[in-house]
Amino acid sequence: MVEEAQDQTAATRTVTLRALPLGEAISVGALAQRMQVESVAVIKQLMRVGIFASINEVIDYDTAAGIVRAFGFAARKAEDTASAAAGSVAEDETADLTLRPAVVTILGHVDHGKTTLLDAIRSTSVVDNEAGGITQHIGAYQVEHDGHAITFIDTPGHEAFTAMRARGAQVTDIAILVVAADDGVMPQTAEAIDHIKAAGVPIIVAINKMDSDNADAEKVRRQLSERELLVEKWGGDVIDVEVSAKARTGLDDLLENIQLVAEVAELKANSERPGVGVVLECRMDKSRGILATVLVQTGTLNVGDHLVVGSVRGRVKALVDDKGARVKSAGPSTPIEILGLNDQPSAGDRLVVVPDEKTARDTVAEVQRRQVIHKARGTSLEEVGSRVSNGEAKELALVVKTDVNGSIEAVRQALEQLSSEETQVRIIHAATGAITESDVLLAVASNAVIVGFNVGSDQGAQRLAAQDSVQIRSYNIIYRLIEDIEAALSGMLEPTMVDVIEGTAEVRAVFNLPRNRQSAGCYVNNGKIIRAAMARVIRNGEIMFDGPVANLRRFKDDVREVATGYECGLSIEGFHSFEEQDVIEIHRQVQTSA
Repeated sequence: MVEEAQDQTAATRTVTLRALPLGEAISVGALAQRMQVESVAVIKQLMRVGIFASINEVIDYDTAAGIVRAFGFAARKAEDTASAAAGSVAEDETADLTLRPAVVTILGHVDHGKTTLLDAIRSTSVVDNEAGGITQHIGAYQVEHDGHAITFIDTPGHEAFTAMRARGAQVTDIAILVVAADDGVMPQTAEAIDHIKAAGVPIIVAINKMDSDNADAEKVRRQLSERELLVEKWGGDVIDVEVSAKARTGLDDLLENIQLVAEVAELKANSERPGVGVVLECRMDKSRGILATVLVQTGTLNVGDHLVVGSVRGRVKALVDDKGARVKSAGPSTPIEILGLNDQPSAGDRLVVVPDEKTARDTVAEVQRRQVIHKARGTSLEEVGSRVSNGEAKELALVVKTDVNGSIEAVRQALEQLSSEETQVRIIHAATGAITESDVLLAVASNAVIVGFNVGSDQGAQRLAAQDSVQIRSYNIIYRLIEDIEAALSGMLEPTMVDVIEGTAEVRAVFNLPRNRQSAGCYVNNGKIIRAAMARVIRNGEIMFDGPVANLRRFKDDVREVATGYECGLSIEGFHSFEEQDVIEIHRQVQTSA
């Protein structure tokens, strides 16, 4: 026995694992690149341990550490790489890291001057002989300030910002929150703040329109403090800059502060490795074909490289920079337009350079196969309860929507009181009104459950929630809401009844009947309307009534159900106050288990 043990020890000593520095999280594709193995091999190894993750999905350090041993590596925390032995992978990786430009996104309320500010910043980087107009070829660009480059991403708003996070792409290093000095914090400003906080990136506040007669920067700072965003002038840690995009004042101060935050963050990347990036947008050009705008995040992308982008592959035929010039390569934090993909990827898809066409084909085939078999895994209260009881989860993230402001405070206060040292309730966004697509995107990106109190959800939100397996739970009694959250936190949530939407219809006409009754002429938008089924009447996002469908007709005939795209007449038992544009939502209760 002693001899066998000695033999085994000797055999163990002959196996030398190479050190591999890893951060808290890494995508499957990036991990494969770091080990210089095919992504398919990493995916298969993950499947062997019961984890189903695509090339674009992010896994945590512990999961990655268990996987890399099968490929001859020993994981090390990234902060420990300085003490790695000479000649190890860790030292090689850190030796190749160099500073890269900061990537900045500008968010804020509509009409607060985001586009004007972007144009003003961009024009400051146009040299004299190019004056006479700003040319922007793609949805991102770089400017030079004091010899340093800064990359700006021009997105439509916080929905697009969060949509990329929902797809696993953390693109932004710094977020600029634009607030008009003559208007203050508005609903979309508050939403943008919640989205930025959920992303966990530094915030710089640009108080715009300081040239306005009604400008009041102190009012803006006070309103921001009410949103737990305390600026440095008020003793906080958030930088704020007074600017006027129209008069082009304060821009240098803003750029200097962006550069300061970037220097503190010490943003670095390895430009010597194969390129890894993320798709910002994609379009079809009649003459050139599919054009994808990509932000290179690390490594270098070259003409001729083989690519995998989500479930799309290709080979780089041409690279076009933000000024419309063709280039041969693009390094970290560089926005670039790519020609050569065989299909259109989606915004947020991960781009990875692979060694050859065969690897690209095999990787895409594996991704597509798994996309068919495995739907995206969402978050539900039942799942959280199960993870809490197993000790796997310590936090429940919620997106809360209510009918009125008073309800927000009541629900928030009641939920926050449920937090303990072991488990926490984190409300990442709370607002009034119907549940929208933006709420679902935020829930996907933050692994949150959506809770609605006396509100409905719009059709786009319902479709997106079903697609991404996001749970929307609706309540009209606050103590039931509290009971369910408390049960989830204690890991004892019993099987529950989940509301399933069977179909929706819009009221196009209202008909008065004898004895003060009403019938509604409706158009079925999706699903089907079923006689005797439960129906909600939703008006401006608020639930007006919930009761059974009493009568359902097509022309003069009584029918059992009416499908999408058809008109019908219906009445709901106990409800006689229809209005045009009301939404009729047919729903049923389905039992689910934890």
